[in-house]
Amino acid sequence: MTGTITHDPPPAAGGRQSGPLIVTEDPDLLDDLLRLCAAAGATPEVHHSLPGTPLSTPSALTAAATSATTPAPSGPARPAGWEAAPLVLVGDDAARRVRGAVRRRGVVLVGRDQDDSGVWQRAVEIGADHVLMLPDGEQWLVDRIADVAEGVGRPALTVGVIGGRGGAGASTLACALAVTSAREGLRTLLVDADPMGGGLDVLLGGETADGLRWPAFAASRGRVGGGALEESLPELHSLRVLSWDRGDCVAVPPQAVRAVLAAARRRGGTVVVDLPRRIDDGVAEILAQLDVGLLVVPAELRAVAAAGRVAAAVGMVLRDLRVAVRGPYASGLDDREVARLLGLPLAGEVPVESGLLRATESRRPPGTPSRGPLARFCRGFWERVLAESDGRGGSAA
Repeated sequence: MTGTITHDPPPAAGGRQSGPLIVTEDPDLLDDLLRLCAAAGATPEVHHSLPGTPLSTPSALTAAATSATTPAPSGPARPAGWEAAPLVLVGDDAARRVRGAVRRRGVVLVGRDQDDSGVWQRAVEIGADHVLMLPDGEQWLVDRIADVAEGVGRPALTVGVIGGRGGAGASTLACALAVTSAREGLRTLLVDADPMGGGLDVLLGGETADGLRWPAFAASRGRVGGGALEESLPELHSLRVLSWDRGDCVAVPPQAVRAVLAAARRRGGTVVVDLPRRIDDGVAEILAQLDVGLLVVPAELRAVAAAGRVAAAVGMVLRDLRVAVRGPYASGLDDREVARLLGLPLAGEVPVESGLLRATESRRPPGTPSRGPLARFCRGFWERVLAESDGRGGSAA
């Protein structure tokens, strides 16, 4: 069980940080907290009460977490301090001993007695953000500790691209958006969410590049480390690519999709997802984490009709869906009319770039000519959505 008392935890800076501060004298609770820290990849510092003399050094604590025994004193360590620690875990046994501490964000009161109504009053007295009861709240706490270990900041601006009909050019636009983002110096991850598409690594000319593909993550559960994910993927054209391979596996469980995309977003920068036109459980997990969706629609009446059905399905999950219209235009249609017929805001007209097929065949990805019309469209799109994101105080690079 977890419960919110007051405010959000303090924002973490980029890069890895020090581990959490644990305050408790309860040996069983300490063993559990050390075990959860080890699972999250964090090395904590332990004190009986407000930081003064630490119980043990970080290396001893790591060993203790592995053996599930209470650490013995082993000399002085550099204390993180109550105010400096990125996260403070206070055992319910120690609540009264820290009552006079300076109020700060990022304090979690941890207990075991589900029926103890007094724990909420003690949480208020120490200014805790959350009350957490073990074992029910273990996964939540592991995620919070892992955030501290990774130094999580603002999540990536995540954009999904989906075709209004088959052959609309969604994969081409997704690749061009990712290439443009990387060229502008943003940390960029391109995610191939269509197992039947043949692999975006092929479109980028990197099907033989070293790195993991989607089937390697099929067994993922719980939390995936953002840094480990990024380092495991192929790097092509200054961006990371999570693609499908050419093997027999054509599906990844929804919980694995959710964990992998959440890890990608925690790294910041931008994430571009090439979506299939069918909406299954895995795609629904992706849609739930998107900031913006782009529906690519050729300016043809039949394509507009098909895109209307796609928009209806996607719009049930994704609130910010925009239409990107691709010419040439059928009689009586232009980009504004297509957007009006679909009832969606217009993201712009996706230009037709001459020589794109020849460029792809020569292993140059879409959007590679930085002064080409497709690159200009992508650059303008990123400028707008990043500015909108900054204005809302949301995801940004």
